[in-house]
Order: sequence, then structure tokens, then C-alpha cells
Amino acid sequence: MKEEKNMENKLKLGFGLMRLPKLEDGTIDVEQVKVMVDRFIEAGGTYFDTAYMYPDSEEAMKKALIERYPRETYTVASKLMCSPDINSEEAAKKEIEISLERSGAGYFDYYLLHALQRSNIQKYDDYHLWDFVKELKAKGLIRHYGFSFHADPQLLEELLQKHPDVEFVQLQINYADWENPGVNSRLNYEICQKYGKPVVVMEPVKGGILADPIPTVKAIFDRENNGMSYSSWAVRFVASKPNLLAVLSGMSSIAQMEDNLSYMKDFKPLDEHEKEVIREVQAAIDADQSIPCTACHYCTKGCPMNIPIPEIFAVENRKKGSPAFRTKREYTIVTQDRGQASDCIQCGQCESVCPQHLPIIELLQKCKEIESY
Repeated sequence: MKEEKNMENKLKLGFGLMRLPKLEDGTIDVEQVKVMVDRFIEAGGTYFDTAYMYPDSEEAMKKALIERYPRETYTVASKLMCSPDINSEEAAKKEIEISLERSGAGYFDYYLLHALQRSNIQKYDDYHLWDFVKELKAKGLIRHYGFSFHADPQLLEELLQKHPDVEFVQLQINYADWENPGVNSRLNYEICQKYGKPVVVMEPVKGGILADPIPTVKAIFDRENNGMSYSSWAVRFVASKPNLLAVLSGMSSIAQMEDNLSYMKDFKPLDEHEKEVIREVQAAIDADQSIPCTACHYCTKGCPMNIPIPEIFAVENRKKGSPAFRTKREYTIVTQDRGQASDCIQCGQCESVCPQHLPIIELLQKCKEIESY
């Protein structure tokens, strides 16, 4: 068994292997991936992120990385996910066996229980997967174990208290979701800091949305006239945070790799002026609302159905440019154990106390469309 690797990475950037370049026939362009891997490693990159559920990713990694570089010169992260089609403990535990066979990695430096949220957390308990990852570590098949998370801060804290031996957590963090109640980037990050858990950042560009942001945001960045890409602002925002294991970028072209390396190879955290620019951008996102709710929560105090009205409106406001699955996930988080828009009985209590005089009943009728996504 190889010597235990330190949980430090030379380059903060992690190579996410989920959105790899494709050929015309829909298969992964392995030759282009090889070039991307070469450039990444030349720049000091070591962290490669794949998963059992990423189509053909592990096989492509084998050809572009595993078969071409000494195993001790890089680290690999993979994941076990209890997706809806995993309906037995045996099937869940077999994922790592398949992943190791596909990838040829021999072992995984980082292994994650993937996409934990309230809707699936019981499966991870019922299938004894928390004990399973400890067994894998004892056998040398993984070096460090953690989990990736898509839920509320209360659940995150519960998990870290219940499983104090978890070594790291993967969170969705970006400037657009920093205060988004459907993602809770800031609060979840702060909980990890409280418990001393290094963070792997996923979705720093929110699946590419922040690479092509809304016009008001573009105008602010363009005003700076510094020649930096929109993506660079997003990635540097998160990379400037302390106690990060890696900032993942799901790169799908050599050009994207080159852009990321242009500012991450010799990384410089955001300076005070740049932080102020980001705050201005966040304000522009908040101002770009179809529903001008100020989140005063007067409406929720007497709601007989316990509907989190401001949080639902926030999800509705932020769905611009987001794919349906993201919007639905954020909606599920804010309505967990509370009422949904469709539960409104139109009693009018909320409208009677709203300082903005919003037609809340009508707006909730619009928002309930998210439930059908």
C-alpha cells in the first residue's frame, strides 16, 4: 500500500471530469482530454474528480491519466451515490468495485458519499454506508472519506455531529448562491469551518451559468476592463476562501482549461476592490427580481400552512438561466418540512401584513409550477 498522501494540493483548482469534451458521435474526445490533463499537471494540478454515475468519465480518466502518469503524482476523487435506481445495500456497495475496475486507479484518494439531502439520507444509514467507507479506508481502497451535500445547514450540522470522523465536505459555493436560501452556500461553508472540515467546492460557476451571467452583471465586470473572463471572477471568489481542499471546475475544452490556469496557476486572492465588485454583482443579482420581496417574513408569522413565502419567492427570482433540476432542488430545500406554494388556502393573512403590498396569493400560484419540474 502506498504511503498516506497529505490532504494538500499544489494547485487549488480541481479538474472535474463530468463535462468532458465530446466527439460528433457523442463519445468522449479522449485525445483532447489527454491534452487537458497534460496542461493541468504541467501547471501543478493534482486533484481529479470523477464519479460512478458520470457516463464514461472513469474510463476516459483511465486512458487520459491513469495509464499515462505515475499513480503517486496525482489524487483521484470518486463517489458512491444512492440514486433512485439503487435499491439494495449490495448494489450501493458494489459501486466502488465497478469504479475501481473502470478507472484502473487501484485506490481512491478521496471517496464521497454523494449528493446527500433529506430525501435520500435514510438510504445511506439503512445501507450502512458510513461504516462501509471506514472499512474501505482500513483496506487501503480509499485514503480519505467525506460527503457532498445539497441540503440545509441544520442537516449538515447534524451529519457532522453524528459522523465526526468525516474528513472533508463538498459544497456548492459561488457568489450567486452565497446568500441563496435554496443553497445556503455561506451558512454551510461556515458550519464546515466551525467543525474544522476542509471543503471541496463544486459549482463555482454554477454549471456554467456564471460564465455567461445576466446583462447587469456583465456590465459591472466589463466596467473593470481587466481582460479577465466572467468565469475567473466566479472561481477566484471561492478560491479566496480559507480551508479549501480544491475548487472543482468541470472543464469541457482545452480553451476552458487554459482560461482557468491563466489565473489559478499563480493564484492571487481577491483584493479589497475586487471584493467590492463582487458585492456589487451580488446586489445586482438580488435586484434582478420579478418578485420584489424584501424577505421581512411578516407574511410567514401567521401563515396557517407554514409556507416559507420569501424563500419560495427567492427560488422563483433566481431560476433565470438555471436548468429545471437546479430550481427544483433549491425549491425542495426551502420547503423541506414546511408548506409548498400549492398548499396555500388563500386566506389572505399574508397579503394583509405585507409592507410591499404584494399579490402573494397570485404569486404563489405562479411559483407552484416549480413543483411539476
